[in-house]
Amino acid sequence: MRASEILLDGFERVRGDVQAVLDGVTDSELNFRADARANTATWLVWHLTRVQDDHVAAAAGTEQVWTRDGWAKRFGLELDDSDTGYGHDARQVALVRSTAGELAGYFEAVHAETVRYVEGLGDDDLDRIVDRRWNPPVTLGVRLVSVISDDLQHVGQAAFLKGIAKRAEAAQKKR
Repeated sequence: MRASEILLDGFERVRGDVQAVLDGVTDSELNFRADARANTATWLVWHLTRVQDDHVAAAAGTEQVWTRDGWAKRFGLELDDSDTGYGHDARQVALVRSTAGELAGYFEAVHAETVRYVEGLGDDDLDRIVDRRWNPPVTLGVRLVSVISDDLQHVGQAAFLKGIAKRAEAAQKKR
């Protein structure tokens, strides 16, 4: 098995989990906040997709899907087009609102771009340094594994929030 095939498997796992979160989710579940400073499932899926888009585009030397394909305009967020959500405070999290369909569309476009890029990588490509700001410097392989790890953590958080929101809605209906 080639290293790129392992990476593709990881990105496919992220895709399956994102699809599960977005399948049948309501807008209120997507935008549910466990408290006033908590992230929403909308923000989590948007953020994990923005980070993947940003990191893969930088590694590939291409423009991000977010701007190239007009997703920034479609979402119409009051954020800079380069914003990935890193370091957002509660006010900024609240600015990120979307529908499941829009989130799924953007995610699928980024996923397709990621797959195209990773399919073309050889094992030697993964040793290329992509970020010298760290010690040791970050290789492409480490960066892609980091994206998968970050994505899986955030999609797990989104799934948890979806479940909590469903339970909160069911409890409200019983009252």
